[in-house]
Amino acid sequence: MIAMQYSFTLPADYDMSIIDRRIRDKGPLLDGFPNLGFKAYLSARKGEFGSRDNLYAPFYLWRKPEGASDFLCSPGFDTLAGAFGWPQVRTWIVWQAEVSADLAAARFATRDILQMQPYAPLADIRRADSAQTEAEIAAGEALASVCGFEPTTWTRVRFRLWREPPEIDAETQAYRVGHLSLARP
Repeated sequence: MIAMQYSFTLPADYDMSIIDRRIRDKGPLLDGFPNLGFKAYLSARKGEFGSRDNLYAPFYLWRKPEGASDFLCSPGFDTLAGAFGWPQVRTWIVWQAEVSADLAAARFATRDILQMQPYAPLADIRRADSAQTEAEIAAGEALASVCGFEPTTWTRVRFRLWREPPEIDAETQAYRVGHLSLARP
């Protein structure tokens, strides 16, 4: 599995109802996309949940890398790039992904990007992050929890989907979920 996210920072006075409408209109087009675990159509408004910017920032969990490749080569992504520009697409090797049966109830998301210390014990970090991911779902704290690793920048991602807005710290980016595209059963 791989996780993927790109983000568009929009002007402070941008009419975010344009993004809401785009998500409403385009969101269902990816429902059932091959090799997709889920796509969370995310937006953030400047000042809400501590966000410094207006953002449109979809997050994907791909079951197989071919899904990400097929999407990035698709007419849908071409249209997106034509509207907003060619984004930097961040990807992470997924260490652990847990999804609850109530995933469709997600209305909020959080994402943390964590810098790794040089020569950190990766196996220990992977075990700890994976255990935390499993525990969050088992305890009913989150509706989805994904942890992953990116070895070019030596960063980790912690992504979660929530029913209610969670408590966040200054380093966490919070989003609203406008639509959730899910894999076909």
